[in-house]
Amino acid sequence: MNILVLNCGSSSLKFQIIETDLDIIEKNEDHQKAKGLVERIGGQSLVSLQSTGKPPVKQALPLRDHRVALDHVIRWIISADSQVPGIRSLADIHAVGHRVVHGAEKFTKSVVIDETVIRGIEDCIDLAPLHNPANLKGIYAARDLLGAGVPQVAVFDTGFHSTMPETSYLYALPYQLYRRHKIRRYGFHGTSHRYVAYRYRQLTGKDLENTNIITLHLGNGCSACAIKGGVSVDTSMGLTPLEGLVMGTRGGDIDPSIIEFLSHKEAMSLNEIDAMLNKQSGLLGLSGLTNDMRDLLAEEHEHQDRRAKLAIDIFCLRVKKYIGAYLAEMGGADSIVFTGGIGENSPQVRQRICAGLSNLGIEIDEQANDQLVGGKEGEMGAADGKIKLYVIPTNEELLIARDTVRSVRNAPRRW
Repeated sequence: MNILVLNCGSSSLKFQIIETDLDIIEKNEDHQKAKGLVERIGGQSLVSLQSTGKPPVKQALPLRDHRVALDHVIRWIISADSQVPGIRSLADIHAVGHRVVHGAEKFTKSVVIDETVIRGIEDCIDLAPLHNPANLKGIYAARDLLGAGVPQVAVFDTGFHSTMPETSYLYALPYQLYRRHKIRRYGFHGTSHRYVAYRYRQLTGKDLENTNIITLHLGNGCSACAIKGGVSVDTSMGLTPLEGLVMGTRGGDIDPSIIEFLSHKEAMSLNEIDAMLNKQSGLLGLSGLTNDMRDLLAEEHEHQDRRAKLAIDIFCLRVKKYIGAYLAEMGGADSIVFTGGIGENSPQVRQRICAGLSNLGIEIDEQANDQLVGGKEGEMGAADGKIKLYVIPTNEELLIARDTVRSVRNAPRRW
């Protein structure tokens, strides 16, 4: 099956075409055929389209909405110019898999999309007002352009964390607020945490029940996940993706009273404070320079910029705190896995996170660490370290494609 994987943001559309099926999954022979990104939808959009093994095609086009953007993408996919192997018409796109950010308690696993599922995703908009409406735009556009006969599947970021116990997902608020409004920790990046846990088992030969690891998804958005017995038992993001680690522009954990304090001292509205916490904080807010870890490391190295160093140090310290907390919660772990843009490509950050943790059995092999960049995976723990350390590049699109096949074929999910 040729699966069109879609990840729609408020003004963006990312896609991949992945060839996979149940027998292909068993052999681990899935094949990416094409990928692309459309940014700034609603104006003069930036479009990058690439058939695997070919140079990308880049354009600037006026694309007014997600439907027009997806129409352009699909026309390119089926055109002779794209050279996407095995696809020459709409009939060669067999199913669509969508990343959907929030499934709340309604959706704990991937599902084939019908009207009931669409209403359920709409019901979750209050919990993810920036994300779920954009995800729905992709669903509507794909249905309009490909027709009702092409099955669509929703794969939820929150789904992997649905195994958390009450002790992990409940906040210490009046319990009726959970009953009335479902205020609780849901967690995000679940597709990424789930994929790297699967890939870890492939690399180590561990079975599901003996997979006890901490996964660290570190990018512009960051989250930690405690995985015990192969399932998520705790994670750092909460009701929204704002809680937890320091991120590119998100502040992560703060004292909630800061919100009231700012409203009085700065005369800021709740919307202004929310925007500050989500878009002006984190690495950007601390450094006053950028949310890009690569640029901060360069500023620290080349100019000894104090605030760049401060931002990096606080980022790493927050990750250390969560590692310690999860080791205590789980009663130890076999491995720690780094993934995401920073986790996969910054030996300096990985080294600084692991520094000083030898008393916990965490020792990094600096030479192995330095070599794991640019999509390479492998182990980087010192030989005498009690807890193994891995870098595993994430592949959320592959997992979405596989879940799409399993859902369409009504096959059980094995990981």
